[in-house]
Amino acid sequence: MQIILLLGLVGVAYAVYLIKSIWFTPLRNVPGPFLARFTNIWYLFQVHSGHVERKNCELHETYGPVVRYGPNRYSFNSPEAIKTIYGHSTQFAKSSFYDAFMVPGRWNVFTERNIKFHASLRREYQATFSMSNLVNFEPYVDQCAKLFDQRLHEVSEAGVAIDMGHWLQCYALDVISQITFAERLGTLDSGEDIGGVMKSLEDSFYYGSTVGVYGSIHPYLFAFVSFLDRLSGSGNGQGIGYVIKIAQEKINAYKAKPAAIYQETEDGSEEFVSKFMKQNAANPERFTTNHILNGCAMNIGAGSDTTGISLSAVLYYLLKNPGCMGKLREEIFAFRKEGRLSESPTYKQSQDMPYLQAVLKEALRLHPAVGQPLERVVPEGGATIDGKYFAQGNIVGVSCWAAHRNKAVWGQDADEFKPDRWLITDTDKLSAMNRSWMPFGVGSRTCLGRHISMLEMCKLVPRIIRDFDFELVDGLGAEWKTTAYWFVKPSNFRVRVRTRSTIS
Repeated sequence: MQIILLLGLVGVAYAVYLIKSIWFTPLRNVPGPFLARFTNIWYLFQVHSGHVERKNCELHETYGPVVRYGPNRYSFNSPEAIKTIYGHSTQFAKSSFYDAFMVPGRWNVFTERNIKFHASLRREYQATFSMSNLVNFEPYVDQCAKLFDQRLHEVSEAGVAIDMGHWLQCYALDVISQITFAERLGTLDSGEDIGGVMKSLEDSFYYGSTVGVYGSIHPYLFAFVSFLDRLSGSGNGQGIGYVIKIAQEKINAYKAKPAAIYQETEDGSEEFVSKFMKQNAANPERFTTNHILNGCAMNIGAGSDTTGISLSAVLYYLLKNPGCMGKLREEIFAFRKEGRLSESPTYKQSQDMPYLQAVLKEALRLHPAVGQPLERVVPEGGATIDGKYFAQGNIVGVSCWAAHRNKAVWGQDADEFKPDRWLITDTDKLSAMNRSWMPFGVGSRTCLGRHISMLEMCKLVPRIIRDFDFELVDGLGAEWKTTAYWFVKPSNFRVRVRTRSTIS
């Protein structure tokens, strides 16, 4: 009887808490799905479904610029919210959602929630990832682009359709491995998932995107999953833990090479691990061996899916819009005829190609890699966002997908692929669009590897559009299928490839 009474009192207390938090909060009028007022299970279900990015866009279409998607979770899509939440001077820390993307007890730049510690970490890596360092990596990208070109010629000769999304990730994974360790993983050799790295990444993103909804349980669930892994005898680790293991093995193998390998080559190329080791040698207390490991693991963990997805989006939207494909090809051939585009296009050359740059920006607008809101916690003292006051502790965030389809910013054709929108002369309009364009994040947490991703795209896209014709197996009218577990990844993106008989 006492237990029943106790349970009854707990139930009543919880009911009172719900009534108070739902009906007597200043935010009770923020619209959203009914169940989301009571529980985060609604959001968890949407994430598990694999289409949370679409649902977020639908919510904003239905309810407006501010939407509730959990009892204390709020999504925004306006430029004002982007500036308030992510601006460089703001104090909105990441939410516990990001904890699920880390190995408990290990820090990394992406998941670190302490603003000051994150800033100190980022400073240590900033120079290596800077735009000025890009030229050091071009020879590595050229090697992989040439091999990818060869694979496409072989596919053309065989007359078979391929999953282009998979092959573009193979390219991106080999590039980032080459840039990081001066050694490809080998995915471009056969198209196989060497060492199961791709599968481990997919597992980690599913785990992180779902478990992150209840981030506080991550340490316990991770320990349980790791226990089951050891019990099974595989010993390989799970998800991001396996990626860290691979990175450590690569670092150890690199250190075992002759000392001469650490020197820069004649073309100026120098891999990340070499740069990191020099930083460690110069100041081992400031740039530790953990900095080396986390920098290398970060490259592998975040450097293939993002770029592979973005390249897939570029090709997909060009194939869905033949007029845009023709216009880009005209620009490529014109630059080649004028001697302004090399056999292996350089990054500098690509920057002079306005339509190419417009195509890249528009593809990343319509299909940014990340599909979930970039969650932050309202700091002490609360904050006013889009005219509403949010008390400290509430979780707020902007989804790139919703922000990139806000018709108040992009116009009534926001859902259409129109690269020419980036070629207008209205500087005020361009500035407004750029402020809402956030495929690599925004503010102090902008993706460190964004320049590398753009380097890979700027060099590969003009090359393959020049050398090959592509055709969607399912036809122009069919929409491709994607699954969103943190990253919105295409599945079975079937394409036929044909070598162009004449290259103007």
